[in-house]
Amino acid sequence: MDRQPVVAGQFYPASASQLRAMIEQMVDEEAEKQDVIGLVCPHAGYVYSGPVAGAVISRVKFKDTFIILGPNHTGRGKPLSITAKGKWQTPLGDVEVDAELAGHLLSLTHHLQEDDAAQLFEHSIEVQLPFLQYFQPDIRIVPITLSFASIDAYKEIGREIARAIGDTGREAVIMASSDMTHYEPHDIAARKDRQAIDAILHLDEDELFRRVEEHHISMCGVAPVASLIVAARELGATSAELVRYQTSGDTSGDYSAVVGYAGIIIKAVAMHPLVQLARDTIEAYVNEGRVLSPPRELTPEMKQKAGVFVSLHKFGELRGCIGTFEPTQPNVAGEIISNAISSATLDPRFPPVAPEELRDLEYSVDVLTKPRPVKDEKELDPKKYGVIVECGFRRGLLLPDLEGVDTVNQQVDICCQKAGILPGEPVNLYAFEVKRYK
Repeated sequence: MDRQPVVAGQFYPASASQLRAMIEQMVDEEAEKQDVIGLVCPHAGYVYSGPVAGAVISRVKFKDTFIILGPNHTGRGKPLSITAKGKWQTPLGDVEVDAELAGHLLSLTHHLQEDDAAQLFEHSIEVQLPFLQYFQPDIRIVPITLSFASIDAYKEIGREIARAIGDTGREAVIMASSDMTHYEPHDIAARKDRQAIDAILHLDEDELFRRVEEHHISMCGVAPVASLIVAARELGATSAELVRYQTSGDTSGDYSAVVGYAGIIIKAVAMHPLVQLARDTIEAYVNEGRVLSPPRELTPEMKQKAGVFVSLHKFGELRGCIGTFEPTQPNVAGEIISNAISSATLDPRFPPVAPEELRDLEYSVDVLTKPRPVKDEKELDPKKYGVIVECGFRRGLLLPDLEGVDTVNQQVDICCQKAGILPGEPVNLYAFEVKRYK
């Protein structure tokens, strides 16, 4: 199929020079390029979603081919379709379909059907192309349009995409084209979208579908994003990052009924050994009741003696945090093992972590410097220093740089509440710094 543009002059300029100039204002040429497995990118008119699209695409180290998964807004054609050959035209030139990769995927798939009709008047893939051409004029694509099907079908399509990439040895980036909540007040849209975004950041397609249904999130590309998540995990993805979020109200000034736009990159990032030890410890204890021994070969960070806090988060919310003010074990490795188990099972604010929760957990490890006495609260900084408040045998500790804690008074008040120290009681203050591993 040689596909003509259908939204040039509507969603983006039909003039090549005007289009290039518009994109130039929306991208960051100096952004650090990252080796990504996939990304989520919006597909509205450039005046609304272009800044988000530009920000996220600017972060991507380009490869030979982009596999672009878009929703079907028109209802035309096969519900699960792929264009396996031909070229797509835009004001910036032609974009070739990667026929080898598309053909191999077509030979593997149980769900996708070769069909051009689904693409004829669909904008969700077309609007991505000029941004890709801006950075790499000879980019190739595999266009896939997903309409109504079961989540199991979307998952299988994701696995088939990963297999096709592996079989062909193709260097490819997978893009899911999606806008977020449609035509709700800004605050409501942002709150709903945060629910969906958190599930994407945890690479959990089942949770994404559950939240979209439970919160009635009108996210048009939930199917493409689900397939992306599955494919990315198969290809080794371990983390995702929200690059930018905004709504149409940020452009129009009308916040009464907005559309949300999120730009997300998905990467394979090696976990730091301290965090990996915390994760391995909790998984062994929760699944088997087994306490790990420290690794035979300790990294330099594991050999020192220091207080350590292990924190767990689930879908952006705290799920456990236990630590030691000062070292109680022979080394940091032992401190992590002890405190990781306590964070998962003994934090009095939460029930013990269950095996089915393990895939949803995020881990961080804070290694503390030796606390030093503080004579004046002016020496404290809630973003830089953690605080210990001491009154006799009662001590309360708060780590630095916590969301929602912006002042020293907040830090001290929270520490006093933790320790049961009453207002007006004489206290000693201590400051410490942390090295945070995530």
